[in-house]
Amino acid sequence: MDKLLLIVPPYLTFDNYVNPAFNERTVVKKSGNYGSLVTDMPIGLLSLSAYVKHHARVDVKLIDFNIVLNKLDTFDYNSFSDFFSDFLSADEWIEYQPTIIGISTLFTTSYYNMLDLSNAARELFPNALIIAGGGIPTNMYTEIFRDSASFDALCYGEGEKPLSGLLGSADREGFLKAHPSWITREKVESGESFKHDFVQNLDEIPFYDYALLNPSEYQISPTMKNLPSLGEKKHLFHFATSRGCVHHCCYCASHTVHGRKMRYHGAGRVREDLRRLRDEFGAETIGFQDDNFMADRSRAFNIINIAKDLKITFFFQSGLALYALDREMLENIKSAGINELVLPVESGSNRVLNEIMHKPINLSIAKRVIDDCRELGIDTDAQLLIGLPGETKSDIEDARAFLKTLNASWIRIYVATPLVGSEMFDTCVKNNYLQGSHIGCDFKKAVVNTEHFTADYIEEKAYFLNLELNFVLNSDFRLGNYDKALKGFENAIRVKDDHAFAFYFAARCCRMLDLEDKYLAYKARYREIVEDSEFWKGYANQFQLGALE
Repeated sequence: MDKLLLIVPPYLTFDNYVNPAFNERTVVKKSGNYGSLVTDMPIGLLSLSAYVKHHARVDVKLIDFNIVLNKLDTFDYNSFSDFFSDFLSADEWIEYQPTIIGISTLFTTSYYNMLDLSNAARELFPNALIIAGGGIPTNMYTEIFRDSASFDALCYGEGEKPLSGLLGSADREGFLKAHPSWITREKVESGESFKHDFVQNLDEIPFYDYALLNPSEYQISPTMKNLPSLGEKKHLFHFATSRGCVHHCCYCASHTVHGRKMRYHGAGRVREDLRRLRDEFGAETIGFQDDNFMADRSRAFNIINIAKDLKITFFFQSGLALYALDREMLENIKSAGINELVLPVESGSNRVLNEIMHKPINLSIAKRVIDDCRELGIDTDAQLLIGLPGETKSDIEDARAFLKTLNASWIRIYVATPLVGSEMFDTCVKNNYLQGSHIGCDFKKAVVNTEHFTADYIEEKAYFLNLELNFVLNSDFRLGNYDKALKGFENAIRVKDDHAFAFYFAARCCRMLDLEDKYLAYKARYREIVEDSEFWKGYANQFQLGALE
């Protein structure tokens, strides 16, 4: 029987882990402060495991290095490479002796971690077949084979059918050569092209293999901390009901892995899977990771009704398409007990939305949805990007003016990132817009210089807008909802315990709410931070924060 070891690399580069930037969330260990790692359940690998177990005789184990690192009390390594070698040389894995090692790599922040893992695995398990899949192998196979000699093959797109076929083949070398979704060094050198091999009916994939995980280890997901209304919820599980996306957003590369045609689990299958998660695993909160949950409005409506029937809390991690959120849909969402929505507003400029992003919405829709949500008592987490090629400083100021009119509960301004496989990336390469390497950049680190702005300008502007919109002009504070505003500021404190603006405005809320002890504590902490930090002192002066009495 084959032994398949699936590995999720850390989602941060080593440098960003051991030296987090000023605008990054951090975690405290005995050995210092470190970057906070995303700990969403790797549902792609859970689907893969379920499918290959159904079609082949294989024993599967999983290592999620984001969980492994989060559990450590200290970190005393000089590189992730040393850490991976040490971890994989433990008796548990030497005795297991995997015959196949599969590394799942979604974004370039994991690129070098993937290479280091493959090298460690090749040294420790020289007879294993080492493969990789996900967005990076799909889009960067030439670079991977250039930078590493450890991989035997890479998977193009989704892996269920290619991997199950490989496991069932008596001639694996021949299968890799013949199958159009398996990328090998020889095929790349000969100029072959590659094709997806999708499971068209997603109901053919068995119930995800959640037994591979220890679910309790995923309850510290930073996603939950971003959404205060979910903060007290326990037993979080991630889930997806569809694959693919029909839209052509310039910054997205999801289509390179999942295609543009929508594929679905049937509503009956969704109900049964959710019931099993609730009854067998104790799930109370489900985080949907569909790229386009609202593609079929009636289906989405039906699934939300399933939530009501099963009495499970939902949240939609990738956001919900604004054009589908009419009043009826929002009322149904509210009736299902969903009290907070991530809204992909994407830009505060209609020109950027339509001419650059290719988004099928306009600002009036965003404003209407957010106003309806506030009337219905649904908190809104509006998310936007700045720094796309073709965008101008004037566009960003137009966006700023519009965003000041929104009554969203929270507004997150991210830096546009050139994901490999996206139209944005191709534009950046064609016009020589990339400042340094795109590998390792994320939605906080800007790497794009154009004729209209520099990367430094975009990075600083994004942080300025976050401070202005979420603290100085916080909508709940402005509207007199001091209890709600305080929860948001205290959530920011939990995420970053030296956030001077969070303490300042939390103190002001406490004064309005007659919470004198808290007020004095938050005021003292604000003063301490500003006195010790030129960074925060500069922003306090820039926004002319008044004295706390």
